[in-house]
Amino acid sequence: MAEHTLNILAPSVNNLTARIFVRAAGLDFEEVDVYGQTLEPEYIAKYPAHLTPTLEAEGLPRGTLGESCAIMAYLSNKHGLVDLYPTDPAERAMVDNAMFYLIGTLYPLVARATYPTLGFAQYAGEVGTAQDADDAMKAKAQQEATEALAEPLDVYNTFFLAGRPFIGGDKVSIADIRLAATLEFLRAIDYPFPQWASDYMDRVESALGDAYSEPAADVRGFVAQAKGG
Repeated sequence: MAEHTLNILAPSVNNLTARIFVRAAGLDFEEVDVYGQTLEPEYIAKYPAHLTPTLEAEGLPRGTLGESCAIMAYLSNKHGLVDLYPTDPAERAMVDNAMFYLIGTLYPLVARATYPTLGFAQYAGEVGTAQDADDAMKAKAQQEATEALAEPLDVYNTFFLAGRPFIGGDKVSIADIRLAATLEFLRAIDYPFPQWASDYMDRVESALGDAYSEPAADVRGFVAQAKGG
């Protein structure tokens, strides 16, 4: 039995983050695709939030841990993966800052811009879920989210990277994994990446090799299928 069990949905970039990480870290793990099972009593008993990815491992207070950033930080701490999650307080703070900014600011815009194309359910309260919203309103909301992406995306270039190859400095960090994986969804809307972003994504994938490319193939295949549909 593997030391770590990772419950995943293959088309998701949130799941892709954790999938890349466990491979890049060289951890002993098994993946379980829980598509169609997250609302089943067995899964909810493990994680009432019924989201993915989740990590199951001995030593966790509830036996299960959710959220890709929390999973990466925990496993980095547990296994001493200082290259992926620096121990210097200032450098670690920047990695944390980059991840929290993504979760709170960048990813909601990515979701609003791409979920309609990908066929994913949108979050409660958004135009896409409103009963009285017509197609024009939904398209306008998606376009506005797409246009709003440029500003937070540029924050990664000017602040978090600021001339360095990665957020982690000379080496890929867990924040880099989270950002690069997230940007994969923007291919669904043929987002015009600035050159720095394209170069950055290439650097992350080149640095991680198959640990990135192999799970990313699932997301890329899903994106291509959604665009074709």
